Amino acid sequence: MSQHLLMIEDDARLAAMVAQYLEQSGYTVSCAGDGASGLHTLNNPAKGVPADLVILDLMLPDMDGLDVCRRIRALPSGLAQVPVLMLTAKGDAMDRIIGLEIGADDYLPKPFEPRELLARIRAVLRRRGEHPQTDHVSLRFGALEIDRDARSVCIQGVPCELTSYQFDLLLTLAERAGRVLTRDQIMEAVRGRELDAFDRSIDVHMGRIRAAIETDPKAPKRILTVRGVGYVFARQQD
Repeated sequence: MSQHLLMIEDDARLAAMVAQYLEQSGYTVSCAGDGASGLHTLNNPAKGVPADLVILDLMLPDMDGLDVCRRIRALPSGLAQVPVLMLTAKGDAMDRIIGLEIGADDYLPKPFEPRELLARIRAVLRRRGEHPQTDHVSLRFGALEIDRDARSVCIQGVPCELTSYQFDLLLTLAERAGRVLTRDQIMEAVRGRELDAFDRSIDVHMGRIRAAIETDPKAPKRILTVRGVGYVFARQQD
């Protein structure tokens, strides 16, 4: 069965063009012209087939795309974990940062090449479906537990809210605990590509992860910043 993509985009012409391109690439695509109908489709999928990924435009007629993303992340657990790829205005860095902070997995500025959108969709879905070739046991660091199989993170048994991409970032660091990784190394390990020169989205994600797993995100004990280099996951933790 082909993977199901839900595109929430009010530009009907653009949505039709993108849907046709993605369907030619083997995906099933549903389109919604506003946030309310997009959320309804997500909650009530056509033919009972849930969305594997949401392509979400920020500029919608009835509500802000950021609000739609917040509502998706507040849905019951099964739906709340669906990856979200945001379409943002070109050069609007603040919207991208806010989007990543509230749970988007990736973003793509408009105008975009359909081939780049396809590549990003494939990367997000690949990350979600990949199974590490390492032993499928949980990683434990003090009270922190990272379950590879369940793709979940808990502290003393209490679940931590992370997106699929943030889980992959955390796992990448935890599997290399004690080793300092540059932003480029982290991005390449997770996304399979080098970090763009001015792309600091990874820092936004790290802030989100710290907010979820650190007792005091402003004085982190688990994910440490090495100035001028990158990040390191501490081996010894409380």
